[in-house]
Amino acid sequence: MSKNLVIVLGPTAIGKTALSIALAKHYDTEIISADSRQIYRQLQIGTAVPNSHELNTVKHHMVQHRSILEYYNASNYEIEALEILNELFKSKDIVFMCGGSMLYIDTLCYGIDDLPTIDPEVRKEVISRYEKEGIDSLRHELKRIDPEYYLTVDLKNYKRILHALEVYYMTGRKYSSFRSNTKKERDFNIIKIGLNINREELHKRINKRVDKMIEDGLVDEARSVYDYRESNALNTVGYKEIFEYFDGNITINEAIELIKRNSRRYARKQLSWFNRDSSISWFAPNELDKIIVHIDTEISQSISE
Repeated sequence: MSKNLVIVLGPTAIGKTALSIALAKHYDTEIISADSRQIYRQLQIGTAVPNSHELNTVKHHMVQHRSILEYYNASNYEIEALEILNELFKSKDIVFMCGGSMLYIDTLCYGIDDLPTIDPEVRKEVISRYEKEGIDSLRHELKRIDPEYYLTVDLKNYKRILHALEVYYMTGRKYSSFRSNTKKERDFNIIKIGLNINREELHKRINKRVDKMIEDGLVDEARSVYDYRESNALNTVGYKEIFEYFDGNITINEAIELIKRNSRRYARKQLSWFNRDSSISWFAPNELDKIIVHIDTEISQSISE
């Protein structure tokens, strides 16, 4: 039988975890997380890590196995996830992946260009310049040294601009010169299951989840990592708003409303990204039986081809 990776994706708070666990139980298999924040062991409430019962029900991989102090990117994820997949495929014909981190999912499906590891001192220098000079100065520098990438990058995303400059300072080569845009071939079948519901219901779920996070102790969790707020891992919805509250810039109620608003915006961004992928088959989170039929059909077709 062919080896199959089934990816359950969709916007935040849609119900990916519960559905993935139900599917993994049905197929007697395991789950790899595709959430770029659930990998950090210090973060649990704000990243909606599966609870202990869920983790005990089905074995999960790449959940809370890294520190927020570690440098970690999509390239690291690709290497680790493929190693786990190769090991699981020795005994499983189907493995599930669950998450909404768009870049991580694309990286595992199509690969990522090999970029150099950035020296911590170089990163510190670039961040220092950003803090002193502001983003406009760095945008102008990027336009000068790498006009090709300047024309394609999201100029509002300061992290992308900073990273392009880091690569240039490390190697003397333009960031665009590393981007081949060549898709890597995978030796397993990929089936993508997208989850979505109407916008009003999704927003209700997001708001309810945020309220539950606050109730479960998100403020205390954020306080426990406040000293590391400059870490990229903490440039995350749910934490940065609470940090603003700690700094006295907003009230706790304003922070909670900002988390809800920014979570809704992130959900829109996720859906916009996923909607460009015609290989995704879309379902409601409660359509378990339909999804199983679809997966079985896809696997059967891949075998006959």
